[in-house]
Amino acid sequence: MNQNLINTGILAAAFLVLFVTAELLYHRFKVRAEITRKIVHVFTGVFTLLFPPMIQNHWLVLVLCGSFLIILLASWPLKLLPSINAVDRKTNGSILYPIIVYSCYLFYQSYDSLVIYYIPILILALCDPIAALIGKNMHWKPYTTFGHKKTVSGSLAFLISALILSIILLITIEHHSYSTAIILGSIIAIATTIAEAISHGGYDNLSIPATAVGVIIFFDQFTTMTCLN
Repeated sequence: MNQNLINTGILAAAFLVLFVTAELLYHRFKVRAEITRKIVHVFTGVFTLLFPPMIQNHWLVLVLCGSFLIILLASWPLKLLPSINAVDRKTNGSILYPIIVYSCYLFYQSYDSLVIYYIPILILALCDPIAALIGKNMHWKPYTTFGHKKTVSGSLAFLISALILSIILLITIEHHSYSTAIILGSIIAIATTIAEAISHGGYDNLSIPATAVGVIIFFDQFTTMTCLN
């Protein structure tokens, strides 16, 4: 338990350093909030990857995620953390992020499956920014979902990166066969791409990982039932 507490403190310090760095970039070096927000998004995802190996108690993860949720909620009325909040669009993504991280951790412990934690978090941390970067720079074949603009180039970038990521993790962590990894990875990639395409206002921080978790659980239960029959 002592080591868990020490590791929780180390991770809390790492997150605080990340927030301070983002604020420094925004205030001192005049980096736009859209960029500092993406930096925080990516590195937060990287840091949360350390939760399973470093913290074996979900209550400590809850304290960690809950603390940052309180900080983020308080930052809105107090006009704090502009490196995260000072964007031109209305978004709830930063508020949803600690909630979904803790939820994924609970699923990981309940199902004793690392991919049920790593795949959703990594798709959110890496594939979503990749899609945004490609979509804004290439802007190939724009389309609209529920009144919000997306691009086919961004969606394809999300799909391909999510597919590659999922297959690699399914093979290296769960040791699935290549065929199973390709099938499951394809389903995850397609489902999360659809979730990303129809989600707006930061709710992709909820829909993308929730979709990935749902697909993994359903696929596992389906294959188990098939084997039993």
